This record gives sequence, C-alpha cells and structure tokens, in this order.
Amino acid sequence: MREKVLIIPCSGIGKSLGSVAREASYMVTEELCRDRTRLMPLALLVLGDKETRTELSSAEVITIDGCVKACAAKVVEGTGGTVAHGLQVLDVCRRHPKLKPSGISELNESGHELAHALAEEVKELVEDMTGGLSNA
Repeated sequence: MREKVLIIPCSGIGKSLGSVAREASYMVTEELCRDRTRLMPLALLVLGDKETRTELSSAEVITIDGCVKACAAKVVEGTGGTVAHGLQVLDVCRRHPKLKPSGISELNESGHELAHALAEEVKELVEDMTGGLSNA
C-alpha cells in the first residue's frame, strides 16, 4: 500500500475557523479515511522535529487552513514539503453560507456541520490521491 496522505490542519488556536479545520481533520483521519491518512500536527514542523520533516519530504500532503494567512501551507512548503491540496475553511464557508461557526473550545452545531462538509471534501481528495474508497 502507498504511504498515507498527511493531513495537516492549521493551529488556529482561539479562532472558530481554526477549530473547524482541526475538527474536519479529526473526522478524516479517525473516521472517514483512517486507513489512508495520518494527522500531522503543525507544531512538530514549526518546532523543527527532524523525524517529522523527514516524513514530510516524501509524503503527499493536504493542508487545511482556517484563514487566508495559510500558515499550514506556508510551514509545509517552508520545511521542505509539497502541498498536494491546500484547502481553506473560508472557501467552504462561502459554499455553505447558512453555516455560521462559532465557539472555540466547543464548536456550535453549525461549526460541526461545516467541519463535516469540509471533511467530505477532503475525503474526496484522498480517494482521488489514493485511487479508491477511503476505508476499503
């Protein structure tokens, strides 16, 4: 089997859209595509963890950023990785204008629904990248 696709969400601590990014990442790596993905914490790259950087250099990566600063994508590229797909929560918000996330440590219902919509988009990308159903 091919190496797992790395899912790297922004840290976005203290921001609702960052919480949506992380929640969607958990849905993808723990439920929807658990056999084909692995969550990589952005903090390990920022701290310069050697093992993490080595793994990153040969992996396919999907970043999920909460805002236009695109910190996850920038850190991945700045530490030697290549972003196969860079997603932004704001783009998903525009596609689902009725979903208004709020809350930080605990997202509201709209936030969870937005995270689920984002997770489904990531799932489709993972299926395209790995050539099949996510948990087959």
